[in-house]
Amino acid sequence: MLGIEAFRAIQNELSLEEVYVLGTNCADNSPTPEDAQEFLWRSVPSIADENKKVLGYEFMQDFRVHVKYEDGNSATNVSYERMPYFSLPGNVAKFAIAESCLACFDYTNALADVVVGYMGAPLGSDSNMDQSYQTITIRNSRGAKMIQYALDAGRLELGPVASGSGSHEKIAMTTVASDNIVQEMIGGDMKVQGMPRFLGEIMATVIRSVGPKGVSFARYSLDYHLLRNYLHVIDFWGEDGRKLVPAYAKVIVEKYLKMDDSFRSLVESVRSKRR
Repeated sequence: MLGIEAFRAIQNELSLEEVYVLGTNCADNSPTPEDAQEFLWRSVPSIADENKKVLGYEFMQDFRVHVKYEDGNSATNVSYERMPYFSLPGNVAKFAIAESCLACFDYTNALADVVVGYMGAPLGSDSNMDQSYQTITIRNSRGAKMIQYALDAGRLELGPVASGSGSHEKIAMTTVASDNIVQEMIGGDMKVQGMPRFLGEIMATVIRSVGPKGVSFARYSLDYHLLRNYLHVIDFWGEDGRKLVPAYAKVIVEKYLKMDDSFRSLVESVRSKRR
């Protein structure tokens, strides 16, 4: 979160009485609005075919991309499309993800006082992306004060403490290994087409049922992005790239290096290109 890092670096020079920072969990962002639109058109063809006005989209914890769009001529009528991750074209990742995101390890927005995001929260089987629970991370007394103000004003309702179930390490590593960005780094096979829609729906349903949920899903998503980005920085900058990796991310990387042969193999493949 370069914006917050930059702000924190100068906030003491701004003569502000108090500073409160509300942030979100990050995800891979598109370089431009046009790239985001192109991603949607390629990934969810019905959006482009019917020229629908997209209001938002998100990769949700049911292993589907949720797309919210205007349904008809009225802005008050909205509908949702849910496309399984596994049915997305493999060739959309490279242009749809900003290069700066590949060198970022702050997916938890660590310098914000309060962080809000869907990762770690439960998702009902019929829940839409903007109608489901969100997870709140309160990092300090300023964050606690912000939450209390929202509660006192009746603008916030708190649920139970976030919990989770299921193992996340294996699916995180499988996602890294099959990622087209990673495959391009090592000269591997890059997929162009995703699964047929009906197979993708089956896969998403099964993995959601037996895979990580709640906080465990958040750990899956964080580990996947940290491991992929670690491979990117050593691919781009060599061993000097490790200087960009914060200590907490190195702990996760080292864990996978010790426990997973396939990740060690990927790291070695990336390093061997620079020898």
